[in-house]
Amino acid sequence: MDREKITLSGAQETLLATLYGRAVDSRSPDSILHDHAAREAVERVAYDFGKTGMTDTTAVGIALRAKQLDDWAMEFLAEHQKATVLHLACGLDTRVQRLDPPSSVRWLDVDYPEVIDLRRRLLPEPSGNYEMVGASVTDEAWLREVPDDRPAVVVAEGLTMYLRKEEGKRLIQRITERFPSGQLLFDVYGPLGIRLQKMVPAVRNAGATLHWGLDDPHEVETWHPGLTCLDAVRSVDMPGVEKMPASGRMSMRVMAHLPGFRNVGRILRYRF
Repeated sequence: MDREKITLSGAQETLLATLYGRAVDSRSPDSILHDHAAREAVERVAYDFGKTGMTDTTAVGIALRAKQLDDWAMEFLAEHQKATVLHLACGLDTRVQRLDPPSSVRWLDVDYPEVIDLRRRLLPEPSGNYEMVGASVTDEAWLREVPDDRPAVVVAEGLTMYLRKEEGKRLIQRITERFPSGQLLFDVYGPLGIRLQKMVPAVRNAGATLHWGLDDPHEVETWHPGLTCLDAVRSVDMPGVEKMPASGRMSMRVMAHLPGFRNVGRILRYRF
């Protein structure tokens, strides 16, 4: 079997780490996501996944983060049978396959053109009202083409830290101004996480740079009238942390009691 050669670098290359993390999780007898499509995609890629520094602990962390965002998205879609989903910086994430939304849901996967091209080659394209958009999420043109006639849920996993604060703020404002109502679901690093970024092998080895660390989740509420923080789950408190190996559970317990480290990462949900 000919394997796909990878030409991505920087922030785009880090999407391979999250893909690999989900694949590692899928091999576990106690798998969280059961993401077999991720495992199949990994087998078709010519890439040294050792560069990601992935361990059993970090793979569980990636799967738990994805599961939390999946669960929130499913809650929203259960309440809004006709909704728009914007999956920003989708990379090679199989979220649309995992959630399997009904055809009444309009789903857009958005990422750079070269990432979308790789996605088309590696992942099965779902049926239904589904579209892939090849563009930077910070470009304004693509969003103007999305109909604004429905509530929208926006999922952005592993995106915000690669943006500068003003880019993130403007993106959130454009989305909340365009749609009548909805939710924003995304993860963030705290300021300490940004300072310690070179300790993350996937970031360091890809030559990527993290920029934006969010200290206070309530700051985002000031960016648009009616924007309200519903949940701010610390990474050290994620549901399912007990599924980590013993060393990972111990690390999480220690970090939870250290100022700064307890807020090194969060998963956030906002209503607008």
